Amino acid sequence: MDSSTRPDNRDPTPENDVESTILDLTSCQLRDLDSVELPPSLTELDLTANRLTALDPRISQLSNLKKLSLRQNLLNDDGVLPLSTWHSISALQELVLRDNQLKKIPDVSIFKMLLVFDVSFNEICSLNGLSKASNTLKELYVSKNEVTKMEEIEHFHELEILELGSNKLRVMENLQNLMSLEELWLGRNRIRAINLCGLKCIKKLSLQSNRLTSMTGLEECVALEELYLSHNGIAKMEGLSTLVNLRVLDVSSNKITEINDIENLAKLEDLWLNDNQITSLDNIAEAVTSSKENLTTIYLERNPCASSSAYISTLRQIFPNIQQIDSEMFA
Repeated sequence: MDSSTRPDNRDPTPENDVESTILDLTSCQLRDLDSVELPPSLTELDLTANRLTALDPRISQLSNLKKLSLRQNLLNDDGVLPLSTWHSISALQELVLRDNQLKKIPDVSIFKMLLVFDVSFNEICSLNGLSKASNTLKELYVSKNEVTKMEEIEHFHELEILELGSNKLRVMENLQNLMSLEELWLGRNRIRAINLCGLKCIKKLSLQSNRLTSMTGLEECVALEELYLSHNGIAKMEGLSTLVNLRVLDVSSNKITEINDIENLAKLEDLWLNDNQITSLDNIAEAVTSSKENLTTIYLERNPCASSSAYISTLRQIFPNIQQIDSEMFA
């Protein structure tokens, strides 16, 4: 037998097989759970990084189970199908199926108390099936799949984190009912325009590596604290003046020629402007009027303005509390 496929020599049983509530079998190279005892008192079962192709039916009897992780196994759609009928574990709160071989959203309709659902790093083409998921959901992760449309998410009124990065999305849509949403991660898609569907509650927004040419559409999202728009085709800084809670702004690797519309951002701490087309630092003091004291990190490298011999000293004069300019750290 190849050494890379040999089961781990550790005894994969809990230290206290009577009262144990957590069983961690991470990276045990298990093909099945035949040699494992599953105490009925388990509340958490972590089977991350094994070689499972099917679910052990004994899991269905763990009526106290709250967290089940099957991350990084070899489970396909048929392999997870039994979950939809395991009513004894219907009080499950966290289900992780990340990094398997799923081609569709599994049926999780019986889990009426589900808070966290992760099906990232699979081969899922559509969000069809999410309409059956409980509206109690607070965190949904579907990154690194083949999803083309934002759909069947309208009922997630309690959702706080939505991760749909690294898919094939072209349009931001159907977000209007997600009134509790605080984090929206949509990097590495094909989105051409920002549309938050009227949401004002988002605190963290990532649209890195899309096809944006404008940053308009953010004006009403006044709760924003972190905004990531790098690696797009944005030519102008605009629509930012109302975002007075912004602490992190990343617009690196775009086509920006001037620093504009951030005069009111008094809470700004991190400003990433590297890899743009900014030619001069002449107006930077005015551009950052409100954030001079708070700004601790600024990146402007690989802009024409960064070629000046006085570049670093100029920035240090403007920002008295600066701790980092590009890769250079200051005490």
